[in-house]
Amino acid sequence: MEIKELKNNIETIYENIGKAAVKAGRQKDEIRLMAVTKTFPLEYVSMAYSAGLKLFGENRVYEAYEKYIQLDKPVELHLIGHLQRNKAKTAVKIFECVESIDHMETAKALDKRCKEIGRTMKILLEINTSGEESKHGFRAESDYFKTLDKILLLTSLKPMGLMTVGPLTDDKTAIHESFSFLKKLFEKTKKDYADLNFTTLSMGMSGDYEIAVEEGSNLLRIGTALFGSR
Repeated sequence: MEIKELKNNIETIYENIGKAAVKAGRQKDEIRLMAVTKTFPLEYVSMAYSAGLKLFGENRVYEAYEKYIQLDKPVELHLIGHLQRNKAKTAVKIFECVESIDHMETAKALDKRCKEIGRTMKILLEINTSGEESKHGFRAESDYFKTLDKILLLTSLKPMGLMTVGPLTDDKTAIHESFSFLKKLFEKTKKDYADLNFTTLSMGMSGDYEIAVEEGSNLLRIGTALFGSR
């Protein structure tokens, strides 16, 4: 890929975001675009940075560490894949935010590693809105709220919002319902936890980001639509 092609892809995505935002009565400037660089080499990260992107996402801790430790540019890096507890020590060294917290033990491991190096970390809680067995995330609201209450007692983690992976389907109604559910849970959490700085609703990827914008997402995780097939 050449940077001209990448810039064209970015322009197309932003145009689509703008159209979806208008349709939903929203401002496009409130929506952040994350470049998902899993399996792509460091050269793609540098090219995306040169094209104006500063927010990046990776699925695997060690792959991200080996790649981004070489980068000499000030980027914001999120972990968007499942975090195994034994990789928390490495994760706290490079990620600004872990978007995939769905278990108290994982949160405790991350909090412990943050304390060891004297830092705090932003987190999102992942919700399984599709009911698909292959996906991670809280399935029951009650489990989510119970875990959130416990996480709030951890001093090195800062819950910032929610994340979901939409259903793998061409059924747009099902995708709308999935994202609408997360938006409602997001708003309920903000209402019930007024002191919590809940600001991020991460939903929408290459195949469904326009629907996500219509349903209220303010962080889109885009890989294929930017860089092509892996």
